[in-house]
Amino acid sequence: MKKDLLTLRDVTRDELENIFEVAAKLKRERGNSDYRPLAGKSIGLIFAKSSTRTRVSFEVGVGELGGRPLYLDQSKMQMGRGETVADTANVLSRYLHGIVIRTFAHSDVEELARVATIPVINALTDEFHPCQIIADMLTIKEYSGKLDKSIRVAFYGDGRSNIANSLVLAAKLTGFELVISSPEEVGYSKELAEDAPNIVWEKDPIKAADGVSYFYTDGWVSMGFETEREERMRIFRPYQINDKVYAAARPDAKFLHCLPAHRGEEVSASVMDNPQRSIVFDEAENRLHVHKALMSLLMG
Repeated sequence: MKKDLLTLRDVTRDELENIFEVAAKLKRERGNSDYRPLAGKSIGLIFAKSSTRTRVSFEVGVGELGGRPLYLDQSKMQMGRGETVADTANVLSRYLHGIVIRTFAHSDVEELARVATIPVINALTDEFHPCQIIADMLTIKEYSGKLDKSIRVAFYGDGRSNIANSLVLAAKLTGFELVISSPEEVGYSKELAEDAPNIVWEKDPIKAADGVSYFYTDGWVSMGFETEREERMRIFRPYQINDKVYAAARPDAKFLHCLPAHRGEEVSASVMDNPQRSIVFDEAENRLHVHKALMSLLMG
């Protein structure tokens, strides 16, 4: 029976630990392993949004697992000219062994997975970014040795972004403490955090930093929000992660960012470029290992 990864709701705690174990093994053995679960298989990579880390890590990952990656620019597919998602799913299911998709509407990914007879991995939508957050959790586990209620993560910025939404689901799955610090006019997705006392919203960015183990932020102007740039710069400016915020946190607090980072906007250069604080490139590297683990488990 095929299994998809559309959000972290599709993962149990035991499955998450298995993903971590496989990713860690693949990371240790990279370049010295004959593990090829995708040998003879073709994986379609549908991209509607620009990408660096997601595209490169999935393409490299498919190749290292022995498969053939097929990059599909959604704007140049018939899907980008009006063909239904269902028709695309039916056709690609006859050609491919798995689909990775990075697009705008989450409903399109849900429809693709519903109709496709091959596994579908959500590589990003406007609502959720599960692959990124699994890599983030692996990174936290590498640095802290655990992932439980003793870990306090603070997300600053747009509390309704795909990163914030996925962090909420991750906190519900693992039990780590999550504080979302965002402007009152934005807030966060309370419906996702329902019945989760370990998830709170704090308007004051200084109060939100208390006891924080890991700070997390994302760009204030995501793809699709460019026309709102001036307004978003105004409302999110107090939520920059900088030295002032760090002074209210644990002295060993680390900094996470899904990248690309915009120094002087959501993060100061003094945080982003501080090797004692920033672990963003370890985090980015783990995208590769997590993606390989996911594909080997779902598509191998």
